[in-house]
Amino acid sequence: MRRVGTIAIVSIVIVLIAVAVIARPWQRPGPSTPQRASMPTPAAVSVAPWATIRLEKVASDFQQLTYLTHAGDGSGRMFVVEKPGRVWILQDGKRLPQPFLDITDRVRSRESERGLLSIAFHPSYEDNGRFFVNYTDQKGNTVVAEYRVSSDPNRADPNSERVLLYIEQPAANHNGGQLQFGPDGYLYIGMGDGGSAGDPWGNAQNLGVLLGKMLRIDVDGGDPYGVPSDNPFVGQEGARPEIWAYGLRNPWRFSFDRQTGDLYIADVGQNKWEEVDVALAPDPGGQNYGWDIMEGFHCFEPPEGCDPTGLTPPVVEYGHDKGCSITGGYVYRGPTYTDIQGTYFFSDFCTGTIWGLRRRADGWEWAEFLSTGLNVSTFGEDETGEMYVLDYAGGGIYHLVGSERQTTPPQTTTAEYLPLIEKALARAWARKAAGLEEGCGRANGPP
Repeated sequence: MRRVGTIAIVSIVIVLIAVAVIARPWQRPGPSTPQRASMPTPAAVSVAPWATIRLEKVASDFQQLTYLTHAGDGSGRMFVVEKPGRVWILQDGKRLPQPFLDITDRVRSRESERGLLSIAFHPSYEDNGRFFVNYTDQKGNTVVAEYRVSSDPNRADPNSERVLLYIEQPAANHNGGQLQFGPDGYLYIGMGDGGSAGDPWGNAQNLGVLLGKMLRIDVDGGDPYGVPSDNPFVGQEGARPEIWAYGLRNPWRFSFDRQTGDLYIADVGQNKWEEVDVALAPDPGGQNYGWDIMEGFHCFEPPEGCDPTGLTPPVVEYGHDKGCSITGGYVYRGPTYTDIQGTYFFSDFCTGTIWGLRRRADGWEWAEFLSTGLNVSTFGEDETGEMYVLDYAGGGIYHLVGSERQTTPPQTTTAEYLPLIEKALARAWARKAAGLEEGCGRANGPP
């Protein structure tokens, strides 16, 4: 009887363990002390914060916030994305009564990582009215589509959709979702590895699929898009030419430093490590950021003795004692605060802690700046470079502010003005051409 009882207890324990593992498919068993692989680049050094920041609420009462950006058209408007499928306009601190875009009928957002995930405006939006969105459709697959503004500058035309990319998703998580135009004018797209746990399909290291990658396409060349000729895998047999970098698990948020062009990728980790990857400009692409060979600086598959050769390590990582899911931000380049200039801010969805990272002459350093308690789902920038933090659960939008204000106008080089000068000249020539055409029409028309 005693043996039977022991067997029964052992059987119950085994069943309970199996149920726990099944109920938590995102948790993959690993060594109690994961091996840190030998990497060629040292990690950022942890230091005391070099500035003081705080958050000032500027708007509230939004639903499941996923992104905020601007149109680059000089209007000062901010465009706020809600996961169910709506984009709202904030103008002069107030939300306009009607959404800029409402595609809730075609967006699937029931699962936590699906929905309308971001919006990006064409660099020439002021002239062509084109913008792009990333969402999961009713089947749960990724759609990257182009839309156009209507005759009302505050309303998009929901019937103008033109699908650029349609990517099947094998699971409900790790959809990536970020769209950003780079300094080169090309559209960059962050794609997760397809979900589940541990990249069971091996997508992140497979150059023949678009999952687990950073993509780079030309929205102005080709139908429905072109592939830049200098993409790193163009012409390589078996590789998708759209790929810019690979070995990513879920690059939920990435951004470009608007001053230097450096690319910052916050890649969501498995169950132990969150990481920030950086590609310094000018960057030829082609990096392998390591997943699922590695998670952060640590071996993942295999859990010991992995080969880091050819992998690009992160600049910084943090463990799940500090959070659970990294949320990438931006390098602050706004005109207002001097003490946080050049600082890349990022956070964690579970804890709301905000960290700062910056590059020094002798390497990188990072620091914990603020504990917010918010569900930080995303950061955003306005047209001037001021930074905002969005609270997914609370529906609030917060301005991230420093403590040392700019007292003199920031110095701007002639080179920074060139795009504006070129645009102004183009418009002037267009007006002159239109005037000449009208004049010729009058001269040749009826008296």
